[in-house]
Amino acid sequence: MTNLKHYDILVAPVITEKSTLASEQNQVVFKVAPTATKPEIKAAVEALFSVKVKNVNTLVRKGKVKRFRGIKGKQNDVKKAIVTLEEGHAIDVTTGL
Repeated sequence: MTNLKHYDILVAPVITEKSTLASEQNQVVFKVAPTATKPEIKAAVEALFSVKVKNVNTLVRKGKVKRFRGIKGKQNDVKKAIVTLEEGHAIDVTTGL
């Protein structure tokens, strides 16, 4: 059952060197909505990608203070979810939805 709310929960996949290494342990990293809970993230991944989720870990990276041409600015906080999949399941994040 694909619900439009699932698309609001998962913002984007995180494609970095570290998340690519995590994919070898059957893990996928997503940028998620700041208000998303672990059960909501699990339901969204299972519905959108037709896989079985084993575990969901979340973290919030606090926004950094950066300078651009001498003007100080602050990046937004980012919530990430590290989703561990059951054995035999995989998600190819490079193809998109």
